Order: sequence, then structure tokens, then C-alpha cells
Amino acid sequence: MPTPLDPMRDQSAQNAPALPGTELVQAPPPQIGEDRAAQLAHDLFGVTGAATSLGSNQDLNFVIDTGAPARLLLKIANPATDPAELEAQSRAAGLIGARAGVRVPLAHTFADGTTVRPVTAPDGAVAHARMLPFLDGSTLGGSGYLAPDVVARFGELAASVDAALAGWQHPGAERDSQWDLRHAPAVLAQLLPSVADDELRRHLQQTADAAWAQVAPVAASLPQQVIHGDLTDDNVVATDGRMPDGVIDLGDLGRTWRVGELAITLTGILHHDGVTVADAMTAVAAYQRIVPLTDAELDALWPLVAVRGAVLVASAHHVLRTDPGNEYAAENLQHEQLILKAATSLPLPVATALVRQSAGTEAPPLAAPPAQPMLAPAQPRGAGPAQPRVAGPVAVVDLSPESPALDEGRWMVPGIEQLLAADALATGVRAVTTRFAQPRLSRSHPGQSAPAVVVPGIDVTVAEPLVLTAPWPGEARLVDDGLELRAAHHGLVLRVSATQRGHVADRAGGEVATGDPFAEVTGTVRITLAAAGIAVPEAVTAQTAAAWRAVVADPTAVVFGDAVAPASPPPDGRELLERRDRSLAGVQEHYFSDPPVIVRGWREYLVDADARVYLDALNNVTSIGHAHPRLVEAVASQWRRINTNSRFHYPQIVEFAERLAATLPDDLDQVFLVNSGSEAVDLALRLAQAHTARRDILAVAEAYHGWTYLSDAVSTSVADNPHALETRPEWVHTVEAPNPFRGRYRGAHASRYADDAVAEVRRLAAAGTPVGAFLAESIFGNAGGMPLPDGYLKAVYAAVREAGGVAVADEVQVGYGRLGEWFWGFEQQGVRPDIVAVAKAMGNGHPLGAVITSRRIAASYRSQGYFFSSAGGSPVSSVVGLTVLDVIRDEGLQQNAATVGAYLKQRLAEVAHRHPILGTVHGYGFYLGPEFVRDRETWEPATVETARICDRLRRLGVMIQPTGDHQNVLKFKPPMCFSRDSADEFIAALERVLDTGW
Repeated sequence: MPTPLDPMRDQSAQNAPALPGTELVQAPPPQIGEDRAAQLAHDLFGVTGAATSLGSNQDLNFVIDTGAPARLLLKIANPATDPAELEAQSRAAGLIGARAGVRVPLAHTFADGTTVRPVTAPDGAVAHARMLPFLDGSTLGGSGYLAPDVVARFGELAASVDAALAGWQHPGAERDSQWDLRHAPAVLAQLLPSVADDELRRHLQQTADAAWAQVAPVAASLPQQVIHGDLTDDNVVATDGRMPDGVIDLGDLGRTWRVGELAITLTGILHHDGVTVADAMTAVAAYQRIVPLTDAELDALWPLVAVRGAVLVASAHHVLRTDPGNEYAAENLQHEQLILKAATSLPLPVATALVRQSAGTEAPPLAAPPAQPMLAPAQPRGAGPAQPRVAGPVAVVDLSPESPALDEGRWMVPGIEQLLAADALATGVRAVTTRFAQPRLSRSHPGQSAPAVVVPGIDVTVAEPLVLTAPWPGEARLVDDGLELRAAHHGLVLRVSATQRGHVADRAGGEVATGDPFAEVTGTVRITLAAAGIAVPEAVTAQTAAAWRAVVADPTAVVFGDAVAPASPPPDGRELLERRDRSLAGVQEHYFSDPPVIVRGWREYLVDADARVYLDALNNVTSIGHAHPRLVEAVASQWRRINTNSRFHYPQIVEFAERLAATLPDDLDQVFLVNSGSEAVDLALRLAQAHTARRDILAVAEAYHGWTYLSDAVSTSVADNPHALETRPEWVHTVEAPNPFRGRYRGAHASRYADDAVAEVRRLAAAGTPVGAFLAESIFGNAGGMPLPDGYLKAVYAAVREAGGVAVADEVQVGYGRLGEWFWGFEQQGVRPDIVAVAKAMGNGHPLGAVITSRRIAASYRSQGYFFSSAGGSPVSSVVGLTVLDVIRDEGLQQNAATVGAYLKQRLAEVAHRHPILGTVHGYGFYLGPEFVRDRETWEPATVETARICDRLRRLGVMIQPTGDHQNVLKFKPPMCFSRDSADEFIAALERVLDTGW
């Protein structure tokens, strides 16, 4: 029966546990200031030090600084708190520390074994105090970002604490508390009068009623035990400021429903930046792995999250009414409103389906019952019943991310769904439908949040008015935007909604039998089939789509019968990754630990199988943009004619070689065409060795040049090969990376790198091992686009040539206009190399590379035999190369790299001014390297932070990766069509990461 104070007299409230007392909401905390707290610490616990107050709703907490490194915490409980409860908290802390493997503060224990001492407040109220150590680290309170592994850790902590306390009993844990979710209806009855806003008060009441209606039927089956009761972001401590490893504040300890622990923990993460309901399920899965939830707990969990959100908001209003100066409560109210919003953002059955999905116990999706197909030709009013058939064939419009209908960026065209439906009708069909619950690329857009792209229904477009006949008996009634047919026997509601391009007319207006006309449709209408009481949204996110299937069924067969074949399921990312791991060599790595399945590219965007659109900030392979229609057509046209071995004679290879050579100094006019950058560097070095009859090569440390024998031999990047330095052949020599930020010479002294390199060239010559070639990237690409010190290449090239060697420029990444001001990287240094190796940008993703040199050096290769590459410079490859050059010229992409790149570098400098972790921004144009450091004086690399920043950026819709030996530089090398708007999107995402965390 409900308590006298409980106004909820529906069935859910009547099933709530009865309370032995009448007052659940505690009084305000005792009025004890910092000076008095310091005196109490001394008098009761023998501790001398200054006291600093911490916030709390109902208790008092003071940090006592004794001058020693370790601080102490004086806790003074609310006068309403029984000292036995405090002793229970002290005992429980010991169990958690011993069994859960987490840090937990243990209360000072007196000789008699107790931990509590009484305190008299100025108003005469008696409270009780304890002294505990203050755990090192910081709590995760606030609204900062929580990464998926941190969210999972919350679930692990909750489960570990529950496992540690399972079976434990103590008289002080048998208590009634405002925060015991078993008593939520009674608590709200006392709290809601403090909520002055009528609309908010009604919302809180309705949330609680709906939630309790779900909890009540399973309440008796919910396991009970002692739980922490407040294991939230405010009550976990992270030594590193990120990953929780400690638990504090057992003030809400008590025996209650076990699942309440996880519900409370979930509310503690829902208000953090970027944590959606779907994201919070990571904690559920982590909890489930340690403490499996029962069916009853799975059904009750999210309703308890919702009711907890209502209690939090109502409690904050109550505290602010009774204690108006409580800044802690006022600040927390903002978070609690966000918790309530998130907790109620999905219908309870959908949220519960998400819970079950995360726990691995999901139920089968809602299925439509057998039905007579609905569509028939429109009949004159008063005519006989229409025949249940579609007057003509049915076409299906594919709006998926892989749909050919959305090629060439058509998915970005406003109204594309209606345009495609009209195109289909023009073929003579009488009806067009979309696929049920298909992720629609037509509804996606770049942005920081996953867009709502899954429509939980179908859109049907008809060529002429058609009548819908009832698939089963029920009641038809008008609603705001159309008609609903409530099934008489299935608990389902079929809704036919008008759109801006469609209309629904009533043909029944009441009870209908199977086959009776009940609506007439024209144009485009939306048809959904859902469980009664579920408001079906326009669209949902791909992350929640499977959960929505628990309450929304596919109406396709109900509408069309077997006239529309089922669609093939989209690729399953996890299953695909498992197959990849089985079939591809493990060392052939992929970006990200949980990579999205990329199925489409367009300009500077990538699209995954869930129709999420990402800004591509790292794809230096795709120079002119993904899926460029001019390149697509050129390749298709050439391939329709011929693609063959490059040793045949055809015009395309000649034209491409001429065009490529024309971009370089006049004497660099001999072109070798290959398939990759590794091959290009390898061939360039072979040419140098053949021309100079020397094997020795001088390279720059920390650089990466490729994976073939020679290109790998001269690669010294430990990021790419941890053993790079100690495994170099004896004929490979290195000079120090000319890094003006963290190398031997910094700032104005960076010119000395060239002096040292020149000295090394001369030393090697004097030692009888003169170098045949000096190899360097024209811009220090592996370090993140770092320009070489002014005059560096000029000095080293001159010394190498003086010693009889040649200069090789590795332009694989930097060449082809990416720098903006210069087409080739070596132009920035004002030098002319003897051999140039290039790839990547040449083919826009097609395997294409080249070596360009002088006629004299090219002829030297004859001493090695002859050269050919079967596919290098094939007709298709040559056409690709020509088209890329044409597009760079005709679309002004080099100029775009200059202007947008400069704008972006300026914006990044502004970000660096506000965020010291961004130490500097290297590079030019679209070859930039924002470098993250922990200290701008020591230039300590922020390696771990950079990896996490990249992962967070990906979750915000930006694809980027770390680079450099320290992996602390962002590899910003996007397609050269990258726009100013995209630059702003990138900056907005980066600022959000740096503001809210990673």
C-alpha cells in the first residue's frame, strides 16, 4: 500500500515498497564553518591543519591540509544520519578495498574499534564526524568527455563493488534513504512541491509514473544486497585524471536493489559531453561481464535510470528551496537536468532493448503478423470493395550509403529522396517504396554527432491516388498528420502519415474489417507499424536502430505482400573485422581499434556503412578528392578500350611523361613510371648507385621512405620500425633529424644542422666510403610536415655533389601542389635535385608512382640491365595521371591549398594560444602538422594524449591520425579540394576536444 505521503495512487505506486518512516528527505547539513572544522579535526582526531570546505547536498566535507603531502578529509554527516550507518560505511570501505582491487579511503579507527565521534553544531544539532585519507588524483565530476574505455571502467567499478559487498550484512546498512530507488515514489511525493515550475513538475511526475509502471511488475524479483549507492563521476577518483581507480564517499551505502547500483552509475555519466544513451551501454556491457544481470534487472535498469533522473532534479529544487545559498546544488542542477533529458530521450522499451542488446540478451525484433496486402487502385466513392493489389509493379529506391543512385554527391542534393522517387515513377511503375530501417545517406551530413538517418518506416510514393485496405480488423481514426489503424488483436498501430508531397484521406472513420478501404493516399506518405503507445520519430540514429526494432515492425509485407523482396543486410563491422584479421597478415594494420566500415568517399568526405559522414583530414593519397567524376569517367572510358602492359606503344604514356616532366626543371626530363612510393624511392636509389658506382647512401634520421629493400634500408623512423636504427645495413649512414624544436639545435641555432650534415658528408668521403646519394624528404613529412631549416638542402646538396654523389628528393608525400605556394617541396628550399621520387597524389588512390631524372643519370641504369614495370604507366594509369594533373590545374587545387591551408594554420595558431598542449603547427598548405606537447619548454611529446585526441576527433566526425617518431603530431594531409567550411569544421571539432577532453 502507498505511504500516507505518497500521492501516486496508480498501480505502480501501490506496488512500491512501503516505508517505515514518513520523512525521507533529510534536513540541510549542519552549519559548521571551516575554522570550526579545523578545530574539530584537532580536538577529535589530533590532526592540525587548515580546513577547506567541499560541496555537498546534505553532509559536510572538509579537506584538512596538515602541510604533509598526503591530505585528510573530515566528513561530518547530516544530523539525521545514524552513527551505525557511518560505522557500516567504514566497514564496507575495508571490504571494497580488499576484494574489489580499487583504492578506497579507510576511516581513522579508534582504540575501541569505532570510527565515529559526535559533533554539536551551533544550533544544538548533533552530527557525527569521521577522518579519512584524501585519495590522490581527481574525480571525474563536471561535464568533460568520457572516452568509451572510461565509460566501461565505470561499469566495471560498479560491478566490482557489488561483487565485493555481495552477501555482506551490517545493521547500519539496513536503512531508509532518499536515494534508495525502492522508495522513489515516496521521495518524489515529498520533493515535488519544491518544484515551482508547473510544466517541469508534471514532467517529473509523468517520468516517474511511466518508469515505475515498468519496475513494479518485476520489483519482487530484483536481487537485493548492500550497494555503494552513489558510485557516480563525483565519487570515483582517477590517479591519472582519466581512468577511475579509486572509490570514495559511501554516504549512501545501504541494502537495496542490486541493479540500483548500475542505474545510479549510469546517471553519473549521462551528462558528460558526447555521452549518449547508446554510449552509456558500454558500462552496461562491462558490468554484465563481471556481475550478470537477471532478466528482471535488465527490464528494470533503464526505468530506474529515468526515475533516478527525476529524483535528482526534484531533490536539487528542494535543496535550493531549503538552502538557497547551496552553490554545489545549484551547479549540479545543470548536470541533473541533462541527466533527466538523456534518461528520457528514448521510450523506455527502446532503452531497455538497448540494455538487453549490450548485455547480449536481446529479444527478437517486433514482427508484423500475417496480413492481406494494403494497396489497391482508388475506387469511386460508394463503389464496391477494392481488390487488394498494387496497380502495376513496385520500384524500390535505394538510399543506402552504397547506392549507385547517390553517386557523385547526389546524396547532398536537397530533396534527393523525392527526386529519386519521381525518377522511378517515370519508368512506368505505379508505386515506389523505400527500404525499412535502411540507413539513408540522403539524410546524412558532416557533423560532430551521428545524425538520425534510419527511418523506422517506409515512404511510399504512388503515381495516382490509391486506396489502402485494412490488413486486419481494427479501428481507423484521424490523427494530426494522417490516419491510424489500431489492430484489434495484435496490439499494433499502423500509421499512415502525410508528407509535404503527399496526402492521406479518410475512407472509413471507425471500425474496419480485413480488406475494407480505410484510407486513400496520393503523392508520398510515410507508413509505420509500431507497438501501441509508441511515438515513432521521423528518424533515429544507426546506433539505436536495432533497439527501435523491439517496438517498430517492418510494414513492407503488410503494404505490398511479396511484391518487394527483402534487402540484403548491410556489412557487419565487427564480423568484417574478424574476417579481416583471419585473412590478412596481422602486420597489415588498419586505422583505429574499432574502425568504421568505410563504403563511400566524396570530395573531402568519407562515408561509413551506417551513413555517418566523416571529414577526411589525412588522406594524402586522394589529392583531387574522392570519387572525382572526371577521373571516374576517364578511367572507365580508357578501360573500355584497353589497359595493358606498359611496354606496348600507345599515346597516353607519352603524353603523361611529357606533362609530368614539364612540371620540373628543364634537365629533369626522363620519367620512369612505377606503382607506388616505395618502388619510386627504391628505383631512385638504384639509379643513384648505378650512376655513381657507389653503394653508400646518406639519409636523414627519423624519416620513412618505404617497404621495399632499398627504401626500407634507408628508413630510420622508429615509429614505423622500432628496430630501424640498429638494423640498418653498414652502407646506410644517417644525419640527425633537423628538428628545431626538440633536436640538438633549436630556434635560431637550427642552421647548424646543415653544418653537421656537410661535415658528415666530408667525413664519409675521407673515410673511404663517399656517399653515392643523399636522400631526404623536401619537407620533413614523417615529423608532421616540418620545414627543413632555411638553406639546409642547398648546403647538403652542394657538399654531396662536391663529393661526387647525387641528390635525391623524396616527394612521395609532399609533391604535387600540396604545399600551396610550391608545386614541389624542393622548391621551398630553392634547390634542384638530381633525382625526384613521387607517388601518392599522382594517382588519387590509383597505384601510380614515378622517378624523374636527367638523361645522363637515366642512361646509367643500363649498367643494371633494363627496366620495366608492367602496370606502371599502363594506359589506365597514364590516363589517371593526366586527369589528376588536369584537375589540379583546372580546379585551382594548388591555389586552394595555399589559401585554405594558410587560413587553417592561422586558426590553429589561435587554438594553440588558448591551449598550451598544442605546441606549434608545422608545414604549409595542406601539409600541416599540429604538434602536441606536455611542456613547451622541454617539448615533452604528448604521445598518449595525441592518440586519444585522434580517437575523439574520429567520434566527432573527423578522420585524422598521429605521425612522427613520437606519434604526437596530427597528420593533416587532406584531399586538396578541402574547403574553408571544412577547415572551420575541423577547428570546431578540435576545439571541442581540447575544451571538453579526450
